[in-house]
Amino acid sequence: MLVNGQGRTLYVFLPDAGSKVTCVGACAATWPPLKISSGQAPAISRGINAALVGSDSDPSGGRVVTYQGWPLYLYAGDHRAGTYNGQGLDSKGGLWYVVAPSNVLVTQHRHVLQRSGRYP
Repeated sequence: MLVNGQGRTLYVFLPDAGSKVTCVGACAATWPPLKISSGQAPAISRGINAALVGSDSDPSGGRVVTYQGWPLYLYAGDHRAGTYNGQGLDSKGGLWYVVAPSNVLVTQHRHVLQRSGRYP
C-alpha cells in the first residue's frame, strides 16, 4: 500500500471522486491531507508509478499529493508506521481506503486486506 516518507499509511476518501479535496475543517483534523509546499515535487519511491503522482490545491491552502488524481490523506488513528486503522472506515461522510502502488483500491473487513479492483 502507499505510505508517506515515515512509513505511515495513505488513504483515499471516496467522496473526493478522484478529483478534489473535500475533507476539510474537522474532517482534516482526523484525516490530514498529505501536503507539500508550493513548487515542491512529491517524493517518489521505487515501485511507484511516477506518472500517477501529482498534486492539487487544498481549499485550506497549499498543495495535496495525489495518486491518479485522488488526494491522499493520513489517519490520526495510525500512531506508527505500518498500521492501517483507518482502512474501510465510514468516517466524516464517506469511506476511506488504502491504495496499492499498482493503482488498485484495497478494501478490507478489518484485519484482512483484499484487492477489490479499480477505483469506483
